[in-house]
Amino acid sequence: MKDTKTAVREIRAFNRFYTDIIGLLDAHLLNSAYSLSEVRTMYEIYTGKSVQASQIMTAMHIDKSYLSRILKKLEKEELIWKMPSEEDARASLISLTEKGLKVFKTLNKASDEQIDGLISNLSAGRQQELVDHMKAIQEILQHK
Repeated sequence: MKDTKTAVREIRAFNRFYTDIIGLLDAHLLNSAYSLSEVRTMYEIYTGKSVQASQIMTAMHIDKSYLSRILKKLEKEELIWKMPSEEDARASLISLTEKGLKVFKTLNKASDEQIDGLISNLSAGRQQELVDHMKAIQEILQHK
């Protein structure tokens, strides 16, 4: 690479391409009623089973007040429920309700189908090449 400015320009061009191709900038992810941040919050709750808000904040690098608004919306729509933590009376454990689990699984399946649609016309070798490049990007950025 000639210089850092060129690298920045190329990386930003790729970011614009990728966010556009998978619709990350749409107001609602995958034609659902939920934003990317809301779906990612549901993902963190799903993978953690019962999590504290602080764990979600750490995983997503998200502001406390923004997460609070997301959690209030999800709770109002009966997608999550909170119960007091047995270890820390000041904290609540957050879990998906049955309705929340159903919504999350539907969105997760739609996301898998979206990516499948993007790569299904590629040969197995090209799919693996793409995955390898994505893993390389992750490794490079994680080991600054």
